[in-house]
Amino acid sequence: MARVRVLPESARSPGRQETESALSLADRMPRLVLEARRVAANLAHGIHGRRRAGVGESFWQFRPFVAGEAAQRIDWRRSGRDDRLYVREREWETAQTLWIWIDRSASMAYASELAQAPKIERAVVLGLAMADCFVESGERIGMLGLMAPRATRRIAETMAQNLVADRASLEDDLPPGAPIAPQHEAILIGDFLSPVRDIAAAVEGVSARGARGHLVMIVDPVEETFPFQGQAVLHDLEDGLSLRIGDAVSWGRAYRARIEQHRSDLQEITRRRGWTFTIHRTDRPASEAALRLLTLVSAARGVVMGGR
Repeated sequence: MARVRVLPESARSPGRQETESALSLADRMPRLVLEARRVAANLAHGIHGRRRAGVGESFWQFRPFVAGEAAQRIDWRRSGRDDRLYVREREWETAQTLWIWIDRSASMAYASELAQAPKIERAVVLGLAMADCFVESGERIGMLGLMAPRATRRIAETMAQNLVADRASLEDDLPPGAPIAPQHEAILIGDFLSPVRDIAAAVEGVSARGARGHLVMIVDPVEETFPFQGQAVLHDLEDGLSLRIGDAVSWGRAYRARIEQHRSDLQEITRRRGWTFTIHRTDRPASEAALRLLTLVSAARGVVMGGR
């Protein structure tokens, strides 16, 4: 029978270990992408894949000068090597804004011996790693209800510091319902064991203005399989309630059916809003969920993934 434990409240604030794990995962992302069907080969160019001529800082290409254009646009050095006039075009750069929310409520402190990491540690590592990866590609990262969007290269450390300093939302099992801008995107990471109507309200609130989003459900394998027998005592970590059951096998069958229905309801909630839904088990590597998120975000933005 699998043993389980509940982490202390202090474990729901990220420390240096989680931050370093997130940075390590982000550093390995390009290699992981190549190994997994080279799905995100455009990662080095920016997840949003908007490399084309426009207003920006980076050189894009030379093109022939067209009569009627302003003369100051001519690149005289390049033109001097040919008998034609050329214009230096710059790459169009529009930074996307991505909002991240990480559930740190009491239920996220659950961990079984079958898991590689507790739910809270996996959620923090995944959230910080995604932030670091997207900042590297030119994105701006914000934290719902906690931090305004920014594009610092130390985004993982900055986010971790904000999480450590924030004690007020340790009991919030859903994100704040304030809507984000239509062109923005949200990644919500948690166990989402709240009532379906409350989750639906939170998703509707965040996406009220048409923003895209991604729901990532973190699951301990024991929560999914309920591998218990005989008598058992169940504890509600959110409300502090306990329930003693006499036949765990029979109760488990009903439990698994209810979990399956709950997930089906979450899929419908996200489908209605055009969001994606991902289930990540903590007995699997964090890189699997990170790679899937990269693929889903890129697909939602219409980026064609493939090898160089």
